[in-house]
Parts: sequence; structure tokens; C-alpha cells
Amino acid sequence: MNPVEQDILDKKITSIETVKELWSQTYNKEGKPDWSHIIPFYDENIYFRDTIQELRGMDDFLAMTERLTKRSKDLKMKITHAVMMEGLVFIEWEMTIGFKKYPNSIMYGCSRLTINDDGKITEQRDYYDLWGDIFDNIPRFGKAYRRFMRKKFG
Repeated sequence: MNPVEQDILDKKITSIETVKELWSQTYNKEGKPDWSHIIPFYDENIYFRDTIQELRGMDDFLAMTERLTKRSKDLKMKITHAVMMEGLVFIEWEMTIGFKKYPNSIMYGCSRLTINDDGKITEQRDYYDLWGDIFDNIPRFGKAYRRFMRKKFG
């Protein structure tokens, strides 16, 4: 058994290869987003934060994954870069999400994972430009949004 297979069997993260394997297969089982294979790698007291929410504990984290599953018809992750060092993992990713009534959107971002001594994720912080990446896929609106952002913030 190779180290990644052993990590998956033990439900621990001890290498960057395990992270890449888990995140690459995340989110598309039988055409629907699915987190069931990755949830056992999170600590019960997970702290999660992204651009729109801050959650504490497994119950809130599971509720968030269920909301995303209901809103989207398809979700895929592509890991472009990943590094692990001293209990921290940094992942750069491209997430393609298909909403029920809208065209697919690609969101570009990165995640910082904190891994405890038991090999569980205790903290996840996701960084991405939610509105910019979604608006870029709406004809004419995306360009107007980018002009506004450059004028006000750039």
C-alpha cells in the first residue's frame, strides 16, 4: 500500500499527495457535488472561513456543503499548485461551478489548511473573488464590473 492509500485508509493527511488526491476528486459523484469522501479528514471543531461566511464546528460545515450541493448542478476542482509545510497546506485551485439556471463559472482561488498532529484539518481559509469570477461570465456585465473595480480600487 502506498502512503496516499494509507492516509486515505487512516483518514489522515500526512502528505501533499493525499491533499491533491482528495481535492481533485472532490465535488462530482454521479453528476452532483459530494463531500462525503473528504469530510472524515476534518476535525469535529473545524473553523472555516471564506469571502461570504465564517463557520465553527462540523454541523455548520456540513450544512454549508449541503447548501452548495443544492444550489449547484455540477462542481469540479482542478488543483494547479499545492505545497505542505509544518502543519500547513496551501492549495491554488480552479473551481468550475454550474448553477442550476446560469452558465458554468470558473472561480480562481486558494485555500490554507491547518493540519493538527492527528492529521485532521482544524482550519480552512479560502480566498477568492466571488463576484468578479461570476460576473466575468455574464456578457457585457463582466466588463462593466471590471471597469468599475479599476476606477474605484485600482
